[in-house]
Amino acid sequence: MIEKLNSYSFSNLIRNKPIQNFTFLATIQASNVIISLITIPLLIQSIGVDQFGLVNLALSIIVLFNILVGFGYNLSGPREVALNHQDKQALSHLVSNIIFSKMLMAFLASLCIFIAIFAIGMFQEYRWILLFSTLLLFSEATLPLWFFQGMEKMKVISIANVFSKLLYLLGIILFIHSPQQSIWVNFLLGITGLSINLLLLLYIHFQMDIKFYKPKFLQVFDSIKENGLFFLSNMAGHISINGGLIILSFFSTAATLGMFSLAERISMVLRLFPSLVIQAIYPNAARLFQTDKTRFFSFLKKSYLITLLLGLFGSILTFGFAPFIIQVLAKSYLEESIQFMRILAFVPFFAGLNIPNVMVFLVKDQKALMFRSSWMSTLYMLPACSLLTYYYGGIGLCIGLLSTELTILIICTFLNFSRNRTDVTAFWKSIV
Repeated sequence: MIEKLNSYSFSNLIRNKPIQNFTFLATIQASNVIISLITIPLLIQSIGVDQFGLVNLALSIIVLFNILVGFGYNLSGPREVALNHQDKQALSHLVSNIIFSKMLMAFLASLCIFIAIFAIGMFQEYRWILLFSTLLLFSEATLPLWFFQGMEKMKVISIANVFSKLLYLLGIILFIHSPQQSIWVNFLLGITGLSINLLLLLYIHFQMDIKFYKPKFLQVFDSIKENGLFFLSNMAGHISINGGLIILSFFSTAATLGMFSLAERISMVLRLFPSLVIQAIYPNAARLFQTDKTRFFSFLKKSYLITLLLGLFGSILTFGFAPFIIQVLAKSYLEESIQFMRILAFVPFFAGLNIPNVMVFLVKDQKALMFRSSWMSTLYMLPACSLLTYYYGGIGLCIGLLSTELTILIICTFLNFSRNRTDVTAFWKSIV
């Protein structure tokens, strides 16, 4: 009897959609982590710490522009797909409009970078690295992660992501052997991602019977307009979380940038964990909030507590093993990188504390509150991190980034208790 019950529980567990989503999202992120850990020592040895810092600085700027390309569709897209998952006609128009909108934003972002480089004269030290990195904008535009997330069918895209990253790793091994070849690092990441994304779009069309229509500009305009606040929220959130390397570039040498980017790369990989949890549970949470709030609060509570437990464990582990991690990745003992990593190790745990606030904003489609919380956090982060970096260098920046996560938590909690007191109170009662 016990064996039957255990078997039934396990079969239910592996069929559970949120768990499947988390598993496949974890596969995506795990492949990103593994490839990143493999490529870091390869790149440092082949192009040097200085060029490695510039490659990562260019990547940080591209990721900032990718917020423009994504334009909030990573938040609104899964929700719209989840609500229309049985209507092929509605999905076809939705996919067509989103892909076209993102491609349009990719062209605009590329144009901005070209103007900044050749007309204004910005980014001179690494302009060719940045120029060749623009292919990543089109890789982001064609990435249909939001579609598979909303459909809760993550297996295909997780396999595709692993294959894409393996191709990128192969490209690094075959083609990157000297500092002069650093311009090709981000290009390889972009071309492999774009190629696989185009194959995924073909899969969506032929295997899932999703048609691609010529978009109607009025619908595209309405879609962009509706996502405006999500875009601004994402932009502010990215600046407050990932803008550290750009700030440090104004005050430090390329060598310091390289050592900081090495530690930050590990920190940002770990920080993906709470974001991954939000992406995994979002479609199911959105449906539960509309149909059964009691189950929604129970579901959110379990996800939150597990995330905090794993996040704290990961932070402590990273803090303790920081010297070993840096030694393995850089093939040398970099004291500054170790200090940076030990402070940044707790960023993911502090980020995980904010999951209930973010989820309530998302399921209630409260774009205005997300916008307000994001920009209030950014208005704290920019002066705080700039001042701390000016006076204390990389260590000051790490402290500033850590304090930013706590500030985000405080702001979101305050806004939620002000505007969503009933729902937030119900959630915390379920915790107690």
